[in-house]
Amino acid sequence: MKKVGVTKEEKQLSYYHFYERELAPIDPEKLAFVDQPSTLPGVPFDQKNRYLKGDDEGYCAIGYGQNEDGTAFVANRTYMPHVKGEMLDWWFGWHSVGSDLRYKIWDNEDHYFARANNCRYVCDPHVPLREKTWGVSHYILEDVGNGPDFLKLNFLRPRDFGYDEGIIGTDQCESMVCAIGEGKVAAAMTHKWYPYKDGVMFVSHFWIGMHKNEDGTITKAIPDGAKVPVFLAKGLYSHNIKEFANLASILPEVYEENKGEF
Repeated sequence: MKKVGVTKEEKQLSYYHFYERELAPIDPEKLAFVDQPSTLPGVPFDQKNRYLKGDDEGYCAIGYGQNEDGTAFVANRTYMPHVKGEMLDWWFGWHSVGSDLRYKIWDNEDHYFARANNCRYVCDPHVPLREKTWGVSHYILEDVGNGPDFLKLNFLRPRDFGYDEGIIGTDQCESMVCAIGEGKVAAAMTHKWYPYKDGVMFVSHFWIGMHKNEDGTITKAIPDGAKVPVFLAKGLYSHNIKEFANLASILPEVYEENKGEF
């Protein structure tokens, strides 16, 4: 595939060399799941704390599919060798401010930009790394299989997503980010990570067809009887296994070279 464009100013930035690299290869076992929805169900949204604490045996861990209520799901696990939890806390704030190149190096074929709506908060050195997404929206342009499309990701403090924050900081969830996506199709998203071997296990789950109401509750966004088209879940799964394979490859170096800046 063709890489997204860059400006002459972006070519002068110290991390441009990550853009020049070819994307990291995707695990063939994950690629084998692209053309066939999972026979296992996704974790129900009202049982999301089970996912957070790793008590989700019997649910899909890698793949995509439709739920009985018409929503869809995407699940993925990415082993990230030599990555530490702090690097990911840092990454989710860092890539949303500064140059668009920060988002492009994550996936140089599909990512155009990600811009935080509150840069002052993200860049404030007094805000802990793991809190730099709380209450922040990212305005994004990316391609998840159907051409470049706009998305607004509204990140939340975990308790505002409905999570038990007592689970965070355990051996199944060192840290995490969660958000509600506004786009052509609403979705709820969580990424969590925890120490694994000489790095971390990065675990993602998406509930497609969910939105946040004015009262703060998160419920199904589609009418009863309607179904989220499965091709949307397939496209998101294909994109997810691609972008996080590459992030796992570059993050230790990106962090080491840029950790002192926002």
